[in-house]
Amino acid sequence: MSKVWLITGSSRGLGRALAEAVLASGDYLVATARNPEQLADLSKRYGHQVLTFALDVTDEAAATATVEAAVKTFGRIDVLVNNAGYGNVGSIEDTSLVDFRAQIETNLLGTIIMSKAVIALMRGQGGGHIIQFSSVGGRIGPAGRGAYSAAKFGVEGFSEVLTKEVSPFGIKVTVIEPGGFRTDFAGASTVLAEGRAEYAETVGATVRFQREYDGRQPGDPAKAAAVVIHIAGLEEPPFRLLLGSDAVRSVEKADAARIAADREWRAVSVSTDFEPGADIEPMPWEKKAG
Repeated sequence: MSKVWLITGSSRGLGRALAEAVLASGDYLVATARNPEQLADLSKRYGHQVLTFALDVTDEAAATATVEAAVKTFGRIDVLVNNAGYGNVGSIEDTSLVDFRAQIETNLLGTIIMSKAVIALMRGQGGGHIIQFSSVGGRIGPAGRGAYSAAKFGVEGFSEVLTKEVSPFGIKVTVIEPGGFRTDFAGASTVLAEGRAEYAETVGATVRFQREYDGRQPGDPAKAAAVVIHIAGLEEPPFRLLLGSDAVRSVEKADAARIAADREWRAVSVSTDFEPGADIEPMPWEKKAG
């Protein structure tokens, strides 16, 4: 049975690759972008199989209107993909609060707004799948990406709560964590600011790496799109999924260091209980549902 997808940020990058793959597979698509003229070629090629819609994900009214248009046109939404986002590079000291707010509003609040816009619909349908595009930057905080990582770490935490709340209704949640893919994310979509000399070895190193990495990233957007379509067809999809060998390598290294640090300081951590060593009642989220 064909699915109905709603993908934010469909005009470029991984969102565009996924939009084209969804349509090529025969599914239906609501493709959104701030400027829907960038999606005109999809309408020309796929006709009534696709609905293009202007959407700023930070606008709650626009999110509601997009969901309503999707239901009016296709009758339901089976898969929401929160892909819209961007990330500039610069030191926390030199990043303006305006820039911080803009990145957090698009990457985090946009994801929250769109997710909330479909929950009641999917609950009424008896199911659905919300796919959040986070990043390796949602698991690791690289120098120079303070605003972006703050937002993506937020997406991860929000999604952990979301899946616990909506899974009883048959709604699945998957967080996609890409590494470097050959899109314009590191090019035209990103402002790279090395900033003052004091940050040359930290933020400056990230900026230089980003410039040199652009066009040499290991990730293939078409292969990523195929994986997302596969995940959307599973009865039990993963909650988290890293994409790209660079993402796997970096996160495995960071997670191992985090576990080692927790173990090193465990005695200090548990020493703060009123009765250290006593049996503690499991937290509600530690108990398996059902």
